[in-house]
Amino acid sequence: MGIFDTIGNLVRSQLVDVIEWTDNSSDTMVHKYDMNGKEIMMGAQLTVRESQVAVFVNEGQIADVFQPGRYELQTSNMPVMTALKAWKFGFNSPFKADVYFVNTRQFLDRKWGTTNPVMMRDTEFGMIRLRAFGIYAFRVSDAAVFLKEVFGTSSMYTADEVEGQLKRTLVSGLSDAIAESKIPALDLAANYDELANYALQANAPKLAALGLQLTSFVIENISLPEEVEKSMDKRTSMGVLGDLNRYTQYQAAEAMREAANNPNGGGMANAGIGMGAGMAMGQMFAGAMNFGQQPQQAPAQPVQKSGGFCSECGNPLAAGAKFCSNCGAKQSAGNVCPGCGNAVQPGAKFCANCGQKL
Repeated sequence: MGIFDTIGNLVRSQLVDVIEWTDNSSDTMVHKYDMNGKEIMMGAQLTVRESQVAVFVNEGQIADVFQPGRYELQTSNMPVMTALKAWKFGFNSPFKADVYFVNTRQFLDRKWGTTNPVMMRDTEFGMIRLRAFGIYAFRVSDAAVFLKEVFGTSSMYTADEVEGQLKRTLVSGLSDAIAESKIPALDLAANYDELANYALQANAPKLAALGLQLTSFVIENISLPEEVEKSMDKRTSMGVLGDLNRYTQYQAAEAMREAANNPNGGGMANAGIGMGAGMAMGQMFAGAMNFGQQPQQAPAQPVQKSGGFCSECGNPLAAGAKFCSNCGAKQSAGNVCPGCGNAVQPGAKFCANCGQKL
């Protein structure tokens, strides 16, 4: 082997002729190709797989961006690098550059949630605090912008490193969506999809400035404060009880059954105590339901004037009755005062109501 062959082999050993990256991780967003101190040879093969983008950086400046495919590096398909290197007339020579592979696939099932409760004004409950959580998915939409604004010059960048920024941005957008929608707290569950879509659209410009795209945003749950949930549970229980009289009977029957099954004795005495407790509870609920309402009064029954008593059998007579409903005896007009129509006792000389002489 001659000296020129030895020099040629040595030179070739310092050149990179194949550039590619296979991702074996689940959260790597950017991977810097390891040159091991070598330079790229003009005519080298570049392989960019699906869901990848290759970015060439020359002396800290982003040059050419290659989409998925197989390339033979030439000045014809590297216009920015050619301009930066001033390769005129297609001069082929090794060159030094950093190559970054950017993962453009979706990063799925990322968790988000409110760190602190979100304050909002509700038409029914007033000022309340809400908590929410769910999942989202995102991807790199512009590799060049992402490298400039987020990645920098590290050798690797993962999804966990940008997750904190994304979570806070999403929660802020959701808070605005809930406040601007003015949806009552009890109706939020029926509008999860609408709120999620609103938040996704509102956050799109914020993420685009970082070279990212929010591909999915899902609200799993929006929860109310514990005290509000307890109040709602009580209101629901009152609605389920329905007829309070039947509830009282049910409580009394349950108390009797438990007393009968009590092995420690007590028998009907315990049943009586349980029955009384059940009735007292029913009356308490009834009082609570009627609190603040005017008591309903029974309609007044018309007062019928008495027509005195039958002269034969002494049975009470209706006013103006000419015959006794008990014995059928005909009644004389003397049983009724001709002045006021009030009933008078047989043999009376004056009316006890108006004083008229009979």
